[in-house]
Amino acid sequence: MLDARPIPPSADPLVEVTDLKMHFPIFTGVFRRHTGDVKAVDGVSFAIQPGETLGLVGESGCGKSTVGRAILRLYEVTSGKVVIDGEDVASLNPEALRKKRPAMQMVFQDPQASLNPRMTLARIIGEPLDEHTDWPKAKKLERVYELMDQVGLNRRFADRYPHEFSGGQRQRIGIARALCLNPKFIVCDEPIAALDVSIQAQVVNLLEDLQEKLGLTNLFISHDLSMVRHIADRVAVMYLGRIAELSPRDDLYARPLHPYAEALLSAVNEPDPVRAQNRQRIILKGDVPSPANPPVGCNFCTRCPKVFDRCRVVKPDLREVEPGRFVACHLFDEPDAGSTGAPEASEHSKKLNNQQGVKQ
Repeated sequence: MLDARPIPPSADPLVEVTDLKMHFPIFTGVFRRHTGDVKAVDGVSFAIQPGETLGLVGESGCGKSTVGRAILRLYEVTSGKVVIDGEDVASLNPEALRKKRPAMQMVFQDPQASLNPRMTLARIIGEPLDEHTDWPKAKKLERVYELMDQVGLNRRFADRYPHEFSGGQRQRIGIARALCLNPKFIVCDEPIAALDVSIQAQVVNLLEDLQEKLGLTNLFISHDLSMVRHIADRVAVMYLGRIAELSPRDDLYARPLHPYAEALLSAVNEPDPVRAQNRQRIILKGDVPSPANPPVGCNFCTRCPKVFDRCRVVKPDLREVEPGRFVACHLFDEPDAGSTGAPEASEHSKKLNNQQGVKQ
């Protein structure tokens, strides 16, 4: 198993997200009345240490990309705090936000759609320099060449247009543009999803090399659990706008605690044929509820194979149940957590831990 990069436990987080909510209004009728909200992100909290990569995983539509865009304030957040390098990005005025942009950048999912087809490679990579510096043209071009060297693009390509490059090369252009202003924090929104399998490993290895050389802090959003296992230090599992589990990578893949994380990881391809034969595939029944009308209790209660009464009426909080491991599940409630099935939850927790201990 891969070794996670050491993260100083005492270091102050570079990124702190607290109770982030991103609700999109629903307007209906002739008079376009506000009749509800799509709760794309509904109370997400986590922190990222300097130099760390946090993986954010979950099925399509769970709110992963919305979290990434809201953190960088590409969306105006509904509520919550997003502190990046000591400043609450969610509350900055436009001018202060513009000055903050160089410290936080994004690599988008679709390299074709994120690049201006009318601009050459040199202009695309150098555009942030035009916006945030007063450098002379020669110095900007020198910086563009330096970035092209870092991401493995030939300098002769500087005057070419995006349509002349392959998918992997276009993504390298996007990465070079994100690095242009020496950011501290980068959101990678499924940067390999639109690429061929043979190119994905190259892009991920490039991101890892750049992180090591430049000391970057990354939020890596993906639905590819195998790739997240390779690049992330810790992993947050999202379901229907909320984080179900947040754990160190090795602990999560060895022994997931939340029932949804357990089901999700049971679908990951196992290269060892012996382990693959002995592993039990968990098939979830039913459909994902609408984010416009989520369940009253736990978001996962309509599909959870271990659901009980308390799950349907009380929404669980994300809390630490083991050192460094955070879970939003009533299976791990304390015996004195109250009525509505909490004692039953404690028994479930013991049984679950015993079962997982036997599997190991």
